[in-house]
Amino acid sequence: MIYFDNSATSPMDEEVLDAMLPYLREEYGNPSSKYYCKAVNAYHAVEGARKSVAQLLGALPEEIIFTAGATESTNFIIKGYLDYRRYYGDGRNHVITSVAEHKATLNTCKYLNGEIYSNNDPTVSLFGGRQSVDRGYEASFVGITDYGEVTSEAIEKATKGNTALVSVIYVNNEIGTISDLSSIADFCRKKNIALHSDLTQAIGKIKIDVHKMGLDYASCSAHKIYGPKGVGAAYLKSDAYGIQPITAFMHGGEQESGFRAGTLAVHNIVGFGKAAQIAIRDFKENERRLRALDKMLVKGLYEIQGVSLTNKSEKRLPGIISIIIDRDNFNNERFIKQISEYLALSTGSACSAGEPSYVISALGLEEKVSKVLRISLNKFTTEDDINQLIKILKEEL
Repeated sequence: MIYFDNSATSPMDEEVLDAMLPYLREEYGNPSSKYYCKAVNAYHAVEGARKSVAQLLGALPEEIIFTAGATESTNFIIKGYLDYRRYYGDGRNHVITSVAEHKATLNTCKYLNGEIYSNNDPTVSLFGGRQSVDRGYEASFVGITDYGEVTSEAIEKATKGNTALVSVIYVNNEIGTISDLSSIADFCRKKNIALHSDLTQAIGKIKIDVHKMGLDYASCSAHKIYGPKGVGAAYLKSDAYGIQPITAFMHGGEQESGFRAGTLAVHNIVGFGKAAQIAIRDFKENERRLRALDKMLVKGLYEIQGVSLTNKSEKRLPGIISIIIDRDNFNNERFIKQISEYLALSTGSACSAGEPSYVISALGLEEKVSKVLRISLNKFTTEDDINQLIKILKEEL
């Protein structure tokens, strides 16, 4: 089977695994303990990884908080910032996001807006009633352009006097669209609004500098850059006094500067740090290869009757290709099952498996949601893999 679902997760780099193994075997100390060598070694390993992840993001080490992944980071930042600003700051309680965000952002904002309490059956209570509740927050969901970008103009129109936070994904996980965060950041800065971005699909593929981009907060995961699952990071902007106050997401011990309680998963954090080092080291070569493979794949796809891209603009990250198979009786779910022995493809986000893509619907292509496939590449993808993919698609469609 050839793997083309890297937007869901990427294979682990062997160098990452090698770096992790000692912390699963002999170096099993708790980094929050003191004095003895295993604890000290674990502490230094965590801090070394923090420096590497910070370098990948263009942040300071003290601005990086380790979490269980981008979903946790996003929940922590959106809920924590709004809670602090409402109850300990100026009282603002409104968040703006887009209709095409990752579910981690979308459902967090829907929860704060009183629309849902669960992720799988969100509007139905135990007794079957559908209701909204007032949690003391407001959320607005702006539309996207025809190619999937969130614009500063859309954010500006949704802004109100109580707007505290804007959350916009940098690279859309389904269609690869890159939004202009800098223009959104300029607007937010003028209005005293904080800006958060989910950088998960961008890190290691686009040069990131959270300071130059004007971000106050950011989320990311290790497993999208050939690192382990179960670890991610939250970037929290600091000033002359340190990280600006935000309500903790996990309450308990004082790990991670008091923002995220719980014993640190040292092996995963070390793996994240190593993956970040490799991403920095190999950035130019990986970028060159992905661009070349992307170009080759798109050319081959256009040779297949009825195939088109959902995002035909230049604002698309190479390596994430969302296509429409505009043929009668084609159904993406059935097709993926049909060719699953040979190819790993997806219909869209793994976090939305089993339901129609709301991102494709937001593009105005609701009638095409059952005809969309997402193909995503990794640094190990070869030209032969691309040729095999095209060959199988031509034979099976």
